[in-house]
Amino acid sequence: MNCTQGGRSRGWAIASQLTFLAAGLVGLTACAERTTSPPSSSSIAAAVPSASVMDEAAVLPAPVEHHTYALPGSVVQVVMVPPQSGHEVAVAWSGELATLSQQSQTAGAIAAINAGFFDPQNGLTTSYVMVDGAIVADPRQNPRLMENPDLQEVLPAILNRSELRIYDCEDGVQYDIATHAAPVPDRCTLAGAVGAGPQLLPTLTGYEEGFLADNDAGETVRDALGSQWPNARSAVGLKADGTVVLASATQRPETDQPTGLTLAQMADFLASLGVQKALNLDGGSSTGLYFNGQTYWGRLDSAGEPIERPIKSVLVVR
Repeated sequence: MNCTQGGRSRGWAIASQLTFLAAGLVGLTACAERTTSPPSSSSIAAAVPSASVMDEAAVLPAPVEHHTYALPGSVVQVVMVPPQSGHEVAVAWSGELATLSQQSQTAGAIAAINAGFFDPQNGLTTSYVMVDGAIVADPRQNPRLMENPDLQEVLPAILNRSELRIYDCEDGVQYDIATHAAPVPDRCTLAGAVGAGPQLLPTLTGYEEGFLADNDAGETVRDALGSQWPNARSAVGLKADGTVVLASATQRPETDQPTGLTLAQMADFLASLGVQKALNLDGGSSTGLYFNGQTYWGRLDSAGEPIERPIKSVLVVR
């Protein structure tokens, strides 16, 4: 089975401005760095293989790849994990707050990205997290969330936000993005999951998941993630061929203008890479991507220095 479902075709002017800076390849036992020439928008679209090409390539090994894209308002770090790489994506959880680097090294990961939401004031989760088939973090146990009078109207939506799911199926490991209450497919068990949101692709679901709200005049009165403003962002995406894409949009230090990406811009960027389903992860100061021993932090302080914020959960590639 293929838990990745069809999405939408989106155009974005930024795709023609992508500058491909570097690529790192990780095989099963070794790591290597290489540089390639910049891809055009057409070459990005052509990178989505046809069914016949996928059938021929299915038996060939494929490395985990790291790419850096320079966009007008952000530098985006991307890790791609093809199904033929011999590596899998898993959820890692820290009972105590720990940095992305610490959790990556503890998990023996070759790559990792920050994942679920948490309350920085009490350190408790605001996202469901499942590891090895067991829920290790439950937002219903966070009193600051459950007892917040301003959130009671949208609490059902918050508790049913979208999550990256890792299924153990009869024909192998499969990944999907679905709401927390969505049923598990036949002949599969739910082995791991981490909640975040909203979904970025195939459509943005900020209103449905309680992140956005408008008044009767159509004015936005709630934007929990500052989704319409540039910021450091993290996301996970799924391509039609089963490739898992980790993306971290970092701020640029050379300008005094707001930098990073809006949620819509992150969605368009991922669509330009051939991603069909995508989930926004925790962002802002939590943003970071780890690859091959190096961590790329997303948020910068007033001096332009990266902010290293301890977090609760990560997605690891191992």
